[in-house]
Amino acid sequence: MTRGRLNGLIISSMILAATGFILLFFSVNFGTSLADKWLFQQGGADTATYLIIIESYINNFIVAGGILLGIGLATIIFSYYKILSAGELK
Repeated sequence: MTRGRLNGLIISSMILAATGFILLFFSVNFGTSLADKWLFQQGGADTATYLIIIESYINNFIVAGGILLGIGLATIIFSYYKILSAGELK
């Protein structure tokens, strides 16, 4: 891989990691707003059901954010290693 491609990969990985970070730390806000939307569409629901829906939406955002953050950080580390190893070979 060329240095330009690796720099592009690092930039896209940073965007991916930042997206995962945002999903992780704002998962409560996103999950609650989606659960409120669900409740509005249902026209009302039992409190226990509503709390289960909130928890499931929050967990979905935590899992998705964790996956995106992990993949982004792993790709950043791999790309940085490739740049360093390519620099030593030249």
